[in-house]
Amino acid sequence: MQWSKLLSEKRVGEFHGKKRSEPDSRTPFERDYGRVVFSTPLRRLQDKTQVFPLEEHDSVRTRLTHSLEVSSVARTLGHQVGNWIVEKDKKGEIAREQVHDIETIAATCGLMHDLGNPPFGHAGETAIRTWFANRLKSEEIARTLGDPDALNGIFSELETAKNKERRIQFESDFLNWEGNAQTLRLISRLQVLADYNGLNLTCGTFSAACKYVARSSEVDKSKGHQHSKPGFFASEEETVTNIAHTTGTKGARNPITYLVEASDDIVYSTGDLEDAVRKGIIDWEAVKNCLRREAPDEDLLEKLIKDAEKKVKYKRRMNPAPSSEAAQAFRTFAIHEMKEAVYNIFRKRYNLIMNGEYDKELVKDPECKARALISACKNVGANHVYPYKSTLKLELMGRKVIHDLMSIFWDGAKVCGKPSSPAQCKSGFEGKAFGLISENYVKVFTHALAKGKLPERYCRLQLVTDQIAGMTDTFAIRLHKRLMNG
Repeated sequence: MQWSKLLSEKRVGEFHGKKRSEPDSRTPFERDYGRVVFSTPLRRLQDKTQVFPLEEHDSVRTRLTHSLEVSSVARTLGHQVGNWIVEKDKKGEIAREQVHDIETIAATCGLMHDLGNPPFGHAGETAIRTWFANRLKSEEIARTLGDPDALNGIFSELETAKNKERRIQFESDFLNWEGNAQTLRLISRLQVLADYNGLNLTCGTFSAACKYVARSSEVDKSKGHQHSKPGFFASEEETVTNIAHTTGTKGARNPITYLVEASDDIVYSTGDLEDAVRKGIIDWEAVKNCLRREAPDEDLLEKLIKDAEKKVKYKRRMNPAPSSEAAQAFRTFAIHEMKEAVYNIFRKRYNLIMNGEYDKELVKDPECKARALISACKNVGANHVYPYKSTLKLELMGRKVIHDLMSIFWDGAKVCGKPSSPAQCKSGFEGKAFGLISENYVKVFTHALAKGKLPERYCRLQLVTDQIAGMTDTFAIRLHKRLMNG
């Protein structure tokens, strides 16, 4: 890969004949950043779960505050890497002013890395996938029993597609539905402004936002981390392919993507522990003990604990002990050490990354000096924070909310939206359900039908997932209550 291509200023809309906007005082990548900052999906993150659904504690992170923090760390890493390329080992690869381009792209991708996440966090992703899995199973049972109505079932059109490989991909987009792929759909299509090019970002920014590179039907962890989850849906494959050709990634990850992903790991592994202490789920003494069990004899961990307690003058026997202050100081010092470790391992693996041959995560690299620390923080979160009873109850409620709403919206989406739609789309239940769907998403749906590149049933199913994924936690619960409980 070459930075001259990776920093492409060509915009997505240019693939479809759209003219580039007149230049202003900002660089093209700064304009990308502005477009994301002012976008509706970013604003919605203020009411989407980071860890604790429907959190009332105003200092505990939402998806928005988490994304702002990731953006900040990613910008710093981008700046460090850019300066290193210019000043030290890689003279001539990029110009001095392009350091700012790299850090701006990293900051933008940090902001939008979670835009496609549905309500209730990862539990919401699972709920969407299980709804489709249950529907598929029920349709198979109905056909086995000879039910003639099953021929009009949810996956019938996909099952009769001529191209078996393509059919499998269509099905996998729903059975393996994933928020990262939905992010690409949002930025390239769903954020309707003057046309159907989404935010019309530069290829350089869009490429760095592609966290995974596999189709949903070709996920294979044995091929490396970048193939471990769906990278895009069939509906965005043409766009992703065009961008990969323009930027020269050719099925590999953009180097900036590694920095953004590491920033996400750094921020959530430490921030989730801090939030748990603030909420009283676990205290600082317990955090220390758990971390030490996860990373025994880890000098860096002991140094951070010592520095954090010294910073806030922490004493265990103080009444009350300043648990949250110690956790906050630990998070501050830990992020600095983790960031430096990621920067150093990126430099060490630079040639592999630029050749598209690096198939790991920077934070899990065997030679990353903060590997044990980051792993310990993640494990403490997984074992002592995320299983918190009230959180599990809300996640179960979120699953019920999403399943019920998807069923309601599907009743409308499976038949309505065309001039030839049946009569019930005008005054029946189906029409009322369809009428609740966002006008923007309906515009994208009808545009996709008019283009005719995707099966109609596929477009109808995507209309449902677009609607659900775009909801905030509070909106989803409020709507569910009104529709199901009066």
